[in-house]
Amino acid sequence: MATLIDRRLDGKNKSAVNRQRFIRRFKNQIKKAVTEAMNGRSITDIDNGEKVNIPARDLSEPVFGHGPGGKREAIHPGNKEFVAGDRAARPQGGGGSGGGGGQASNSGEGEDDFVFDLSREEFLELFFEDLELPNLVRTQLAKLTEFKSVRAGFSSAGNPANIDVVRSLKGAMARRMALAAPYTRRLREAEEQLQRLLAEPPVDDSRARELIEDIEHLRARARAVPFIDTFDLRYTNRVKQPQPTTQAVMFCVMDVSGSMDRARKDLAKRFFTLLYLFLKRNYEKIEVVFIRHHTVAKEVDEQEFFYSRETGGTVVSSALHLMGETMAARYPTSSWNIYVAQASDGDNWHHDSPACRDILLKQIVPFVRYYAYIEITPDRHQSLWEAYEEVKEQHPHFAMRQIDGPADIYPVFRDLFKRRVS
Repeated sequence: MATLIDRRLDGKNKSAVNRQRFIRRFKNQIKKAVTEAMNGRSITDIDNGEKVNIPARDLSEPVFGHGPGGKREAIHPGNKEFVAGDRAARPQGGGGSGGGGGQASNSGEGEDDFVFDLSREEFLELFFEDLELPNLVRTQLAKLTEFKSVRAGFSSAGNPANIDVVRSLKGAMARRMALAAPYTRRLREAEEQLQRLLAEPPVDDSRARELIEDIEHLRARARAVPFIDTFDLRYTNRVKQPQPTTQAVMFCVMDVSGSMDRARKDLAKRFFTLLYLFLKRNYEKIEVVFIRHHTVAKEVDEQEFFYSRETGGTVVSSALHLMGETMAARYPTSSWNIYVAQASDGDNWHHDSPACRDILLKQIVPFVRYYAYIEITPDRHQSLWEAYEEVKEQHPHFAMRQIDGPADIYPVFRDLFKRRVS
C-alpha cells in the first residue's frame, strides 16, 4: 500500500476556504448584522471593515444522540441508592440537546453572541450585493471594449488544445482515399488478371510471377500512404466579436444654496459618497457627472463637489438646464444609460418650481432610465416636492424619498437602488 506524505508548508491564508464557507452558510445572519452596522457609521468610516455580532442561537446545528431508552446493564461505582434488580425512573425532558441559546438561565449558564470580523472587501460585497442600477440595458456599439469569443469554422494552424479530432480524421481519410486510389485500382486489375491466368491452363509461369510481383508492389505503395499527416490536422477557429456595452452615466446634482445648512449638506454628501462608492465598485463602464447649484449651476470635479464652500440663493432650474444640455451634447440616449440623483432641501424660488417641472417632463425624464430625488428636511415638504409629484404621476421611474437624519440614509439608499425582479 502506498503512503503519501504532504510536506507542503502551511500557507498564511489556509483558513480562507473555511472563512468563505462560513460566510455562505450564515449569510442571512451576517447581512442582517451588516445592515444594522451601517446605520451607525459616519462618512469617514464608510469604506472600512466591520465587526458583526451573530446571536449564538443562530449558529446552533442539529445533532444526533442516543436517548436513555432501551435495556442496558451498567455498574456504577459508589452507588448507595440502587441494588441489582431495581428499576430506575426515566429522566425528565428530551434525551438530546442542541446548541445553547443566548438567554439568561437560573443556573447561571449561557453563551455570548458570536463576534465575526469582516474585511473591507467582504463588508462592501455583502452590503452592495442585492443593489443595482434600475432598468440598465445594453446600448449600441459605442466604445468597443467588450468582445465575445465565437466559433468561426476551422483552421490548419492553432493551439493543440483546440484540435478537432473528428474533423482531422475526416480529412485524413479523404487524403488517404485520394492518394491510394491509383494503386488500389491497378491492384484490383492485377488481381483480376492473375485469377484469369490461373483459371486457363496451361499457366504462363513467367507472367504469373510478374503479376504477383506487381500485386505486392502495389499493396506496399498503398500501405505507404500515412494514416494521418500534419496537413490533415484541423483546429477550432475562434474570433473575438464586439459586443454591445452597458455604458452608463450618473448625474449627481446637489443643492448648495444658503437654505442648505451644514447639517443638511453633510447628509447630502453622505448619500452621494455612498452612491459614488457603489457605482465605482459594481460597474466598470460608468461615468459620474457632478453638478452643484445655487442660483447658478456648474459642473465640477469630485473634489470641488464634496468640499467646496460656495453658496448662494436657490434656482433649481439652473441645474436642470445644465444637465439637459450636457445630456444632449455628450450622452446620446442611443448609446448611454442615463441616471440622475438629486439632493435638495426643497426650498426653491416659488416661481422656479413650475419651470423645473416642465424641464423634467420635456427634456430629462423621458430620456433617463431612473431619476431619484432626495429631499433633506425634517419639516413639511416645500414647493419643489409638490412640483415633482406631478412628474412622478406620469413617469413610474421617477422616485422621491425624504431624509430626516443620518439614520435614514442607508435605508433610503437601499430602497432606491434595490434589485428589481424582472
